Amino acid sequence: MKTIFSSLVALLLGCHLYFCGSFSGLAYAEYSNTGPLKAMCRINPSTRLASDMPRVYGRILFEQSDPKEKLNVIFRLSGFPDDKQPRAMHIHEYGDIRKGCDSTGGHYNPLEIDHPQHPGDFGNFVSNNGKIRHSQLCNATLFGKLSIIGRSVVIHEGKDDLGRGGNVESLLHGNAGRRLACCVIGLSNPKY
Repeated sequence: MKTIFSSLVALLLGCHLYFCGSFSGLAYAEYSNTGPLKAMCRINPSTRLASDMPRVYGRILFEQSDPKEKLNVIFRLSGFPDDKQPRAMHIHEYGDIRKGCDSTGGHYNPLEIDHPQHPGDFGNFVSNNGKIRHSQLCNATLFGKLSIIGRSVVIHEGKDDLGRGGNVESLLHGNAGRRLACCVIGLSNPKY
């Protein structure tokens, strides 16, 4: 009985690995002939935010035409105080927001390199009249095993020191402070 159970587990695990490994290739094949692959996330304030902290809302859009091209990221955010304070944004490891933005894990760092070289280290942003309207290219991807789909974006309270803080934390996350807002990245309808 134990042998039959072990064989069944091995078979199911093999099927799971086969289909999960094939899925990213399937996504590429599906979208490669019909236009760019698109994703988005809807930013909301962290549920564990103190009452005196700003409430940031908005959308972040992602578009990539091919795995070899850079990912275009478009930020449309509001709710910042008009204080000219630079604020950091990064892609984080998990798309888990059960504990507000605190359960999103650390920076997404699949290559195990120092910050600010992680794919998805967006840098610092200064709001204008409480809003951020910006687009930039980055090294993250929507394709393959390193896809950011299902991960999160976090907006921090403070400025990213860009790895120049002189401590271990600087090379992990840039000492950017508490997490103001976050969202989970999901595939977008290609029509929109």
